[in-house]
Amino acid sequence: MLKSTNIEFQYPNGPSFQFPDVNCEAQEHLLLLGESGKGKTTLLHLLAGMLRPTRGSISIAGKDTSGLTNAQMDAFRGEHVGIIFQTAHFVESLSVEDNLVLPHFLNNKKVNKQKAASILDRLNLKHKLKQFPKNLSIGEQQRVAIARALMNDPSVVLADEPTSALDDKNANEVIDLLEEQARLSGASLIIVTHDQRLKDRFQKRVTL
Repeated sequence: MLKSTNIEFQYPNGPSFQFPDVNCEAQEHLLLLGESGKGKTTLLHLLAGMLRPTRGSISIAGKDTSGLTNAQMDAFRGEHVGIIFQTAHFVESLSVEDNLVLPHFLNNKKVNKQKAASILDRLNLKHKLKQFPKNLSIGEQQRVAIARALMNDPSVVLADEPTSALDDKNANEVIDLLEEQARLSGASLIIVTHDQRLKDRFQKRVTL
């Protein structure tokens, strides 16, 4: 479902990176593991099409994304890629419900509030639909961020350091949740992290 080959990236007047190849099939779960400074977030942004590689190719759902314009990449990402950032980046003036349907609005799809309610119900947060993000706990915000990433039924879910600030119990709960929701959505799951606690949970790993 997602495949990268010979990826290199150079920041203007900054560091350059060479990345190992990534191959994550449909509904597979993959851990990208590496210490700080190894380019984990850079690689995630490359895989998501938010950065463009200086060399190499990336294919998502059978589509080589290297030839897409920025506008085409934005539309393709909105349809096929769900991203869970280290920081949730909610629109604080919008309710949880409106934050969840925002991907539909941005991708010119029919706004589906029923789907938002259904996903939140699976995450035991349906009662928070009309709340504002600032009124949620950190754990609730994480679950809402996962729900938002699933709203467009993505082919691939990318999660950036989802457990870095969590204790063991909450870290395991978040990974359980990510794996469960990816399975329910039929999506491939790629987690980028330096958290060594996760390495034994994933049979398929790539170390940077």
